Amino acid sequence: MTVTSDLSNWMWAGGLTALWLAHAGWAFAKSRKLARTKKARSEELKSGAAHTVLVAYGSQTGLASELAEKTASALTDAGVAARVIALSELDADTLSVARRILFIASTTGEGDAPDNASGFLRRHMGQPMALSHLSYAVLALGDSSYEHYCAFGRALDHWLAASKASPIFERIEVDNGRIEDIHHWQHHLSALTGSTTDHDWAPPAYDPWILAERTLMNLGSPGGEAWHLRFTPKGHIPTWQAGDIAEMVIPVAGDAPDLLREYSIASLPQDGSLELCVRLATLPDGGFGAGSGWMIQTLKMGGEVEMRVRSNPAFRPVPPQSTAILIGNGTGIAGLRAHLKTRTGQAPTWLLYGERTQAHDALFDAELQQMLADKHLTRLDRAWSRDEGDGRYVQHLVSENAREIVRMVEEGATIFVCGSLEGMSQGVHAALEVALGEDILNGLTDSGHYRRDVY
Repeated sequence: MTVTSDLSNWMWAGGLTALWLAHAGWAFAKSRKLARTKKARSEELKSGAAHTVLVAYGSQTGLASELAEKTASALTDAGVAARVIALSELDADTLSVARRILFIASTTGEGDAPDNASGFLRRHMGQPMALSHLSYAVLALGDSSYEHYCAFGRALDHWLAASKASPIFERIEVDNGRIEDIHHWQHHLSALTGSTTDHDWAPPAYDPWILAERTLMNLGSPGGEAWHLRFTPKGHIPTWQAGDIAEMVIPVAGDAPDLLREYSIASLPQDGSLELCVRLATLPDGGFGAGSGWMIQTLKMGGEVEMRVRSNPAFRPVPPQSTAILIGNGTGIAGLRAHLKTRTGQAPTWLLYGERTQAHDALFDAELQQMLADKHLTRLDRAWSRDEGDGRYVQHLVSENAREIVRMVEEGATIFVCGSLEGMSQGVHAALEVALGEDILNGLTDSGHYRRDVY
């Protein structure tokens, strides 16, 4: 080995060491800042927890947070002091002094806690605590079509019981937003407060929408068909923000109750229509998924659907002057497209996206190219898993660009992930953990700088 090459190797190693030390120093400083912020928030919560009913929610798509607000309003109207908090804000100090907590807990995927409850699960539910001073109730939200129905709400209830907390009434489970189950919770609240006020907790009426356009977006793709659907309102157009959810009524033949399905909205109200990107789900028996099959195979052009828009605070956009990193795959482009429409070029906006083939699956490519030209999108990286010479998934893009992601997060960027829960979101999460460190990623989740809409 020559002196020159030896020196070069030492310089390269020294550069890597300096980079590691810089990242370690940033991670430490970031952790300290997050800890200080959480401590200040904890002191504020702790000071009033003994005299206030806390309504703590874990929500992935907005229903639990919506019900938490209604619960707190019902308590307040009955003269009972109440405060709504996310489970991510509920720490050991607050638990040690709180006297009554009403928990509203969603389950996401196959039995997982929602993102804003994952920290609570990780920090507190590994073993029982001393909570004999606490009275509680649990409203568990789930979908009985999944094997692990209401799994997180049930686990939370069991942990509270093991911690010697006292149930105010038995756990109530809500199957797919069923209003009769929610009325059961409402009845117990009335008994708790002694109030005869009968709030109407039924969801807002579903509005009629007309299917105005249905376009196959990936003709020739080796994957399932991806369709762009555009619905126009039969009456007024409601307001919503990027990240909000469309809840659709799917008719069912016979006497069975209609189904509800949720979809990420791909447009904004100013577009004049509500747009979706839907993958036609094919079942093992050759049939189609209830929601996608009805919309794509059964619903006629000009046909009417019943939908409502539901707020989803956990996936709302950041101000246009804040940096955004958008990551997704497949029809997850829908939720990311709505976010891209809010960007104005005031701050960097970076999209990392994965699909099967560049020739057939470059969804919304013309729009993305125009956004790049207009500087509303500042960087676009895409991976094509079935293309010869590529073979990457979106999580590989995260790993390859780890240094730049760290830099942008260090400067305050918010990460948005939209797409499939199985595979993509897990792979992206693992890649982000390697790049940023587990503690930093957990802190970003708790602070709202890591937001996901995965299904």
